[in-house]
Amino acid sequence: MPNVTTITGFILMGFSDVQELQTLCGVFFLMMYMVALINNFIIIILTTLDMYLQTPMYFFLKNLSLLDVFFVSVTIPNFIVSSLTHNSSISIIGCSLQVFLMTSFSSGEVFVLTAMSYDRYVAICFPLHYDAIMNVGTCVLMVSVSWATGLLFGVLYTAGTFSMPFCGSNVIPQFFCDIPSLLRISCSETLGVIYSSLGIGLCLGTSCFICVVISYIYIFSTVLKIPTNKGQSKAFATCIPHLTVFTVFIATACFVYLKPLSNTPSIIDRLFSVLYTLLPPTVNPVIYSLRNTDVNNALRKLQQNIC
Repeated sequence: MPNVTTITGFILMGFSDVQELQTLCGVFFLMMYMVALINNFIIIILTTLDMYLQTPMYFFLKNLSLLDVFFVSVTIPNFIVSSLTHNSSISIIGCSLQVFLMTSFSSGEVFVLTAMSYDRYVAICFPLHYDAIMNVGTCVLMVSVSWATGLLFGVLYTAGTFSMPFCGSNVIPQFFCDIPSLLRISCSETLGVIYSSLGIGLCLGTSCFICVVISYIYIFSTVLKIPTNKGQSKAFATCIPHLTVFTVFIATACFVYLKPLSNTPSIIDRLFSVLYTLLPPTVNPVIYSLRNTDVNNALRKLQQNIC
């Protein structure tokens, strides 16, 4: 058996080896991180305090914002600190924690977005039965299953990934620990556990995508049967934000995880990873509040109460 050096820690690649540029990146990411936190906390506060936002749609939106806060807080603060201190090392425990939390929150977000598409489907296709179908118990159950399934995937992927030995290079060509990068530096000859986990995740992710597509096929076919343009516009207005958010999240995730593995990842790969981790949490609240009368009214009332 060839001599190998067992890895006890990892080095995360940034965007530059120049310390001045590292500091500039750290400051920029800090500003973007604060914007993402503020936007999502505003949504959480509004959907919690305003009585007009106590509906299933905004209940799911609040959980989506919570997941966004946790999701963006897994990798970005660590990258900010490493950029400002010029220390990009991370322990195996820290790396495994990143994999667990990233997998858990991203999986939970996919399931919550799928639940939101079902909510829109019931609201538009079965408006008379909406309150009976989307009752409090159903909404809580759907959200609980989303969070629990996300945590289950986190445990599954983390256990599968870190059951493998790592040897050779300890440089991860990303600014956070992700499974594709860890597979590159694994010296295990049997990757059956992690590939089985990835297969299960891909099947469930594809199932969620198909469910959303089918929901919107029924939604759009129902909306087009509405006789008035005003009615159609109102129905589309409640669906387009969710469809946009779902598309942004899935598109950025596909760029990161479904592209062919490269032995020499470029800076473009890391930029796509930035889009995946930072763009959805930052723009989701903006998309949902843009042209949303209920959210804008709630925000104005909150501002008046504060002033």
